[in-house]
Amino acid sequence: MAEEQVVSGSVVSFTVEQSGERLDRLIPAHVRDLSRAVVQRLIKTGEATVNGKPRRPSYRVQVGDEVVVRLPVEIPEPVVPEDIPLDIIYEDDALLVVNKPAGMVVHPALGHTSGTLVNALLAYCPQVADVGGVERAGIVHRLDKDTSGLILVARDEATRAALQRQFKHRQVAKTYLALVEGQVDPREGVIEAPVGRDKRQRKRMAVVRRGREARTMYRAIEYLADHTLLEVRPHTGRTHQVRVHLAWMGYPVVGDVVYGRRRQRLLRGRHFLHAAGLRFTHPATGEEVEFEAPLPPELAAVLKRLRRS
Repeated sequence: MAEEQVVSGSVVSFTVEQSGERLDRLIPAHVRDLSRAVVQRLIKTGEATVNGKPRRPSYRVQVGDEVVVRLPVEIPEPVVPEDIPLDIIYEDDALLVVNKPAGMVVHPALGHTSGTLVNALLAYCPQVADVGGVERAGIVHRLDKDTSGLILVARDEATRAALQRQFKHRQVAKTYLALVEGQVDPREGVIEAPVGRDKRQRKRMAVVRRGREARTMYRAIEYLADHTLLEVRPHTGRTHQVRVHLAWMGYPVVGDVVYGRRRQRLLRGRHFLHAAGLRFTHPATGEEVEFEAPLPPELAAVLKRLRRS
């Protein structure tokens, strides 16, 4: 098998000679110096295709498939520990619950190779480098860059596997607080609409007919001037699910320039979405545990201003 040299910003293509291999394992064998995590990102963003079509990382290739990989302009550098302060809500020998600030990227990626939660965790507890790989550092789920709130981190592989099973079987309860544009009607409900890549803008998600099942429950907590404060409980965990579902209903999240209004008057630099609660079964004790994170000051200030108007 011929191995290609990575040239940043170039395109590499090859024909599959043997069936059965996963796409995310096959590409690193052909394209040198690309980690599997980077390859998975390229596949998920549509930069790696099979026969001209996007596929999942787990797709099993067939003889004759034409694989095309559009390489990033820059190849990410190795992830290094960085002494970044962490707001740790809880920790023990098995796991940590971290309150992530808005603006912090969870995993390193192109354009965000430092200052991420992974960089901070590697410095705080170096052993997590062996939990799911150095680019995951024990992190079991994720939050968008501009979403604040609770993230669960495993300190060992057994804990990570147990928590991932809970997420897979939808046994982890996540609660978000979201301020949206408009007066939400009905006051509470369930949004069931499939979410997938936007065909016109591959970096965005959208409600699409052939998307993945997505279910979001919401309840209005408070009605304010032209806005509604919601408690949101996603049942599934699709990329940008809460933001996409609320925008699709006609109530975009305040500050969301991707799925909502491009010009923001109330909140700039982030959106009003906060992962306020997590409930799950602790893998070590078998007990149900629950954690909460208060609204950060910048979001509390927005509510205070609206209540005065």
